[in-house]
Amino acid sequence: MPSVEQRIRDTFRDAGAAGWLHAVPVVEAPNREVAVGADDQVVMASVYKLPLLVALCQRFAKGTLAPTATVRVHPRSGSPGPTGVAAFQDPVTLSWRDLAASMIAVSDNAAADVILGEVGLAAVHETLTDCGLTGTKVVGGQADVEAALVRDTGATSAAEAFALLADNDQALTVSAYDPAFASATTARDMTSLLSQVWQDAVVTPEQCAYMRRLMALQVWPHRVRAGFPYAGVEIGGKTGTIGAIRNEVAVVTFPGETPVAVAIFTYAARADAALPAVDTAIGECARLAVTELRSGRW
Repeated sequence: MPSVEQRIRDTFRDAGAAGWLHAVPVVEAPNREVAVGADDQVVMASVYKLPLLVALCQRFAKGTLAPTATVRVHPRSGSPGPTGVAAFQDPVTLSWRDLAASMIAVSDNAAADVILGEVGLAAVHETLTDCGLTGTKVVGGQADVEAALVRDTGATSAAEAFALLADNDQALTVSAYDPAFASATTARDMTSLLSQVWQDAVVTPEQCAYMRRLMALQVWPHRVRAGFPYAGVEIGGKTGTIGAIRNEVAVVTFPGETPVAVAIFTYAARADAALPAVDTAIGECARLAVTELRSGRW
């Protein structure tokens, strides 16, 4: 039988995508991992919202920002998007912790813009250093991505840029697809960050529990969750999507077992708005990796 790594590579290939994966138990388990290109740099897309959340919670823990303090958000002043505040038509007032919930649960772009504006890139960089994520960089938020797309495509608006990006008859080269220019990470870095959150290692136990709660609220069932359609299995994750890029990092917990952190990044041959074969492949690769690590041989 082919190795689990080869089966994962075959699954990515059959879906028409390049793929990178790392999976590891959240507690230290020497020589227990599944790795496919785990140290290659890949584009984060909205996965950048996870280290941004950590930086925000560090502010909460230090007492320099109150979670219950409120902020007024004007939807049209931030990045557009189909979910959360980004989809609203009127200004709203939310607490910082509820704004963060929208950022994670539905990947709200406008919420993320506001949080990044408050926390600042320097604080995110400090968080990455503190967590030992040497292969990760965050160069900006969604607004920066959209500005780059407009520039790279020659479009007049973000909506036009995304439409051009989804047109498979266009041969576009955009910086949003290049980890040398975009916010980027490695699959191994992201499983390390997830493991630290699950072990209360990045900030206080109270704030780590809050982050785990938000990740469990993520509404998208079509990627990692699709690989585990079983009652009682808990999934806490964060997706990332832009054009041909589809990602998810998550922790999968079977009842009574050690949680497993898994990070999956893909770059498809096509850039359609919907690529169900790639989404399904992410779930299947997560299932293969987690099943291997549940095998009891460690």
